[in-house]
This record gives sequence, structure tokens and C-alpha cells, in this order.
Amino acid sequence: MQTLALWMLPLLCKFSLAVLPAKPENISCVLYFGRSLTCTWSPEEETGDTNYTVRMTYSFGKSSCTNHTTKASHSFLRPCIVLPPDICTVEVEAQNGDGKVKSDITSWNLDHILKTEPPIILSVNPISNQMFQIWWKPLERLRLYHLRCTLRFRTVNSTHWTEVDFEDHDLVYNLTGLRAFTEYVIALRFRTSESRFWSNWSKEKTGMTMEEVPHILDLWRVLGPADVNGVRKVLLLWKKAKGAPVLERTLGYNIQYFPENSTNLTEINNVTKQRYELLLTGQAHCVSVTSFNSLGKSQEAILRIPAVHEETIQCIESMQAYLAEPLLVLEWESSIPEVDTWMVEWLPETTESKFSALSWESVSQVTNWTIEQEKLQPSICYNISVYPVLGQQVGQPYTVQAYAKEEVPVRGPETRVENIGLKTATIVWQEIPKNIRNGFINSYTVFYQAEGGKEFSKTVNSHVLQYDLESLTRRTSYTVWVVANTGAGGARGETINFRTSSISVLEIILLTSLVGGGLLLLSIFTVTSGLKKPKLTGLCCPAVPNPAESSLATWIGDNFKGRSSPKESENSGNTEDRALKPCSVPADLIDKLVVNFENFLEVVCTEEAKKGQESILGGETNEYVTSPSRPDCPLGESFKESPVLTEVAPGDIHNQCLGMTEETYTEFNEQPLSSDHSPEPEPLCEEQAPNPYLKNSVTTREFLVHGNIPEHSKREI
Repeated sequence: MQTLALWMLPLLCKFSLAVLPAKPENISCVLYFGRSLTCTWSPEEETGDTNYTVRMTYSFGKSSCTNHTTKASHSFLRPCIVLPPDICTVEVEAQNGDGKVKSDITSWNLDHILKTEPPIILSVNPISNQMFQIWWKPLERLRLYHLRCTLRFRTVNSTHWTEVDFEDHDLVYNLTGLRAFTEYVIALRFRTSESRFWSNWSKEKTGMTMEEVPHILDLWRVLGPADVNGVRKVLLLWKKAKGAPVLERTLGYNIQYFPENSTNLTEINNVTKQRYELLLTGQAHCVSVTSFNSLGKSQEAILRIPAVHEETIQCIESMQAYLAEPLLVLEWESSIPEVDTWMVEWLPETTESKFSALSWESVSQVTNWTIEQEKLQPSICYNISVYPVLGQQVGQPYTVQAYAKEEVPVRGPETRVENIGLKTATIVWQEIPKNIRNGFINSYTVFYQAEGGKEFSKTVNSHVLQYDLESLTRRTSYTVWVVANTGAGGARGETINFRTSSISVLEIILLTSLVGGGLLLLSIFTVTSGLKKPKLTGLCCPAVPNPAESSLATWIGDNFKGRSSPKESENSGNTEDRALKPCSVPADLIDKLVVNFENFLEVVCTEEAKKGQESILGGETNEYVTSPSRPDCPLGESFKESPVLTEVAPGDIHNQCLGMTEETYTEFNEQPLSSDHSPEPEPLCEEQAPNPYLKNSVTTREFLVHGNIPEHSKREI
């Protein structure tokens, strides 16, 4: 038993490891007219070690054909194929090294599996402005078959196909419902009435419908400023209405215009461009434009040009622009319901000439307007204006600014720091130029950071161009930069550094006030303490005698006292070059003067020096007198050569003794001296040191000699 088991084990393992090929299923066959019968089945994997045997019977089972293949498909070629009507069967057998597997037998009606080649479109002929006549034929000879066709068409610039099914025996078809003067693309396919397989689409063929009379145009104008003569430039613009089909081949345009209150019509024909520039006077005008082709001309598009100073309607109350991907949307509100037509203008803000870059479009029955963002330049600011149009009159526009797509600004704002204090500073920045903003600046963000400290930021509105930093640290370096933000992001400006102050102006003023006040109090205290000492008081503030209270008048007599006053003495002392006016002199003036002057000289010569010195040293207050000189010589010698009349300047009183005798009357000096006197007199006096405190108090005295004095009296003197 064990020997038998060991002998049977290899056989059992061999049968258990055998793998038969998969059974062919889902057999499908197609009869390509006049070429082949192609059958496919599953599974479609190619293992490489499986072979297929395909057996087909045809002619209603009378004939058969067998072929071998390693793929999951096979085509029977002539002479194995026949033309319908016929019924054939197909069987597939799969075989590998482990065995064989057969599929089920399938039966096929050749009329049901017939597939033809794509047809050929012979011509596409326009019959009218809305119809094509299409001629075509199949590649095979199918006159005995009833055909079902499908035609598809689209305009040249469209991707949407429209399909039309029809049955055809004459191989011609009229396609209707088209637009005039429009180019179409056409394709065709067909099948026999019993087959379930369509042919492939034919090659595409194009054709254009016939044109018709042009439609009315959209007309607009751009008004220029009037010159000194009232003449202004008016640019006329026209084009097809939005959404209107191009139904004709326009050959040209005709323009007519005339003043509103005149019948003087001006006509311009055969204009080939869609713009024309007119020079009109300041009054109102009516302008009309028509287009024409070979079939006729369009209706007139009429527009009224207002007078220069004419007031027009204004009905737009508000307007806003916003983005709604992928469109830019403009909406507005009107206060006049009768206005149902609007003209929209848009042009880049950076454009120098409005005449060259202006775009415009008419809108009717709505109060909104949209445009694709791709039609506008990104990061460029556009000025968009909406004009109300009531009949032929155009009202006042309403303008807003908009960006089709915002981007980050090219650079950040230029920044500087002002008013740097102990704990405050003002950050000031400038607006970014519009040509590099790339969007609307909606805010600014100020960033600042102390050296080695934490970063802080503050965001302000777009109209704010400065910000005050507070709560800073004294004597600290800070770094500041400003970021300008748009809807797409922010651009950082230059980084600037500054350092807060170590001391404020208020502190400087307070410190200066304290130091100055202290020095002032110290000075006052020092002066007050010093003046309490008598010796220092005498040196700093000596007592200056009043010349008006001098005792000189009592020495020289009552007559002199009565003729001199303190005011006269003061006035004569203040003026060096002015002498007293002469006056009448009594007859005995000379005698009195001689006696009193001798007493004066004796007292002055003996006591003057002593009194002056005691006054300077702080002794008792002395009363000083004014005199022509201070001689220290004997009276007799002084009087011998002393003149009767002498004038002494107050500044030279300390230095004039002999000098005064030289400034006397000439006729008196020329008299000879008496025989009993010495011919050469000795010096009258010695120079005495002057008292500096009497220099400005000396009163100049002038002694006058009366003209009636006898000659002998003069000689005695």
C-alpha cells in the first residue's frame, strides 16, 4: 500500500498543478463592407502560451473557414467573407500545454453588423442667407440599401456642434435655419437602415451663407475742448452692436452732419475706417452714420452733439466695480427710469491720448455691465465711465476706477523719521506712484523693532501717511519699515534706523533754569554779604558829591551866588565846547573877585589834597568845590600871573593850572608887569593828582571882564 501511494503521488500533484486556458467569451463581430469580418473576444490578455482556433461557417452553413491566432481577435479576409444578406457562425477554441477550452457558438446576421467607410461631402452651396445645399456620396456602392444619415454643423469660431438626422436616397440635403453671412463647418456620417454600426465622420467641409442688408450701427463720440474761436474736435466712433451677427460684407460708411438749427447738411461718403474726426463749431449738431454693401445700406445711427456750454442730464446716483471671476462687473443706480440705454467707456489711466486708447460699448435695458478680465491688462488701473443716453441726448458721465487683476506693488513706500524724542518718533512715508502700485492700496503696515528686541506692527488706512510711535525706550536704536498692501499682497519699503534721544528739550530747559537760578542766587548772596563791610562798600560804591550843594558860592560872594544856579552849572559841565552868554557886570565885580579869589586859592591849596584822600579811604563825606585849578603854591605868586577871565573844561581840571592862565583875554596878557614883580615868575603851582570821582562833576566857570572897567584898574590887577 505504501508503495502504491508513493507511485500515485506524483500523478496527483501533476493534475493538481495543471492550469487550463480561459474560456473565450463576449465574442463580437463587425463586417467591414467588402473588406473583412473582424471578431474579438475576451479575455484580451496575451499570455504568450495560448493559441486560438477560430472557426466560421457562412453561406447559411454551407461553407466554413478555420484560422489560427495568438491574439484575442481575428479578421477573415476573402474568400472567406461574403456580402449580405447572409448568416454566419463563429466558434473560438483556446489551447495551451495543459489542455483546450472552447467557446460557445455565436450566430451573426451580416446586415446587422455591416459598417461602411466615411462618406464624402462633394459640395456645400449657399442657397440663401439662411440655407446650404449639401451634396455627398458613400465610398461603397450601396444603391440597394436604405441609408440613415446624421449631419453636424457649427460656426467657425465655435466648438459646439448641432446635429441633424435625416434619411437620404438622393444623396443631397438642404440645411436651413442658418445665419446670414456666417461661415459654418459641416461633417456627415451614415449607416444602413438595419445595421447598428455608424460609419466614421467624413472630412469637415466649410461654407458661408449669403449676406444681407447691413444692420444699424452703434454710434459714439469723443468730444475735445473748444479753442478760442469755439471750434472743437469731435471723434466719431461706430461698430457693430454687441452680440449682433456679422451678416454682411460692408463696403463702406456714409456720414452726414448739420447744425441743429440749420439745414446746411454736410455729407462724407465712402469712409472705410470705423472712426472719423470732425471739426465742429460750439453749437449743437446732429450726426448720422450708415453702412452699405452690394445689397443696400443700413438704417441711420443718429447721435446729437451738445453745444459747448449746454447742461446735460445727470441721473446716475452711485456706481461700483468688483471682480467676480472671471469677470469684472460694473453696477450703477439711476434716478430717471426712462433712461434705458447706457454707453460704457473704459481706458487705461496711464494713457496719454484718450482718442487712441478708448474702448466703448452700448448697454440696453440693464444697469450693469460685465467684461472678461482677460480682455483687460492686469495690474493696470482703468477709468470706467457710464453715460446715460435718452433718445439722441447724452447725459453727464459717472466715473470709477478698477483693476482687472491686482498684483503686489513694484516697491514699497519711501520712509523717513521725524520728531525723534525720548520715547516717541513719527514715521512719515510717501504715496507710491500710480504706475507702479499694481492695485488699490488698501492699508499700510508699520513695522518697528528695537535693537535685539521684539518686532511690533501697526496697520493704518490707505489715506494715512504717518504714524506716531510711542512707549519707546530712551537711548535705544530702532529699525523701521513700512509695507504697502493691495488685494494681492504687500511690498516692503526701505529699512531705516534711528535712535531715541537721551534727554528731552524740557529737561534741558529745566536743568538750565535750575543752574542759572542757582548762580543768580549765589551772586545775590555774595554781593549782599560783601556790602555789609564798610571798607568794601566804600570801594564799590563811593559817595559822589553833588556840585549843586557846593560851598563855593559862599566863598566868592553873594553876587556870584545870585548869578549862578545848579542847573546852569550842570548844563555847562555837560557841554565842553559851549560858553556862557555874556551879561551885564557890576562895576565893583573885579574888586570883589580879587578878594574872594585870594581866599579861594588859599583854602583850596591847603585843604584840597587832604580832603580828597580822606574821602577815598572811607572817611567822612567831604564837600568838594569846583575851581579852575588846584595850586599848591603861595597866593601871591599865583595871583601875579592869573588872568581875570578863565574857562576850564571839566575833563582837564586836574591837569590845568598854568594852562588856564594862558587861555585869558589877549589884551589883558599883553599888559606889562609892575616893576616890583619878578620878570620871570616861578611856577604857579605843582601838578596835583586829580580825584577821579570829581572829574564829571566839575562845572565850568567863565569870568567876564566888563568893557567899562578903567584902564588903571586893569593895570592894578
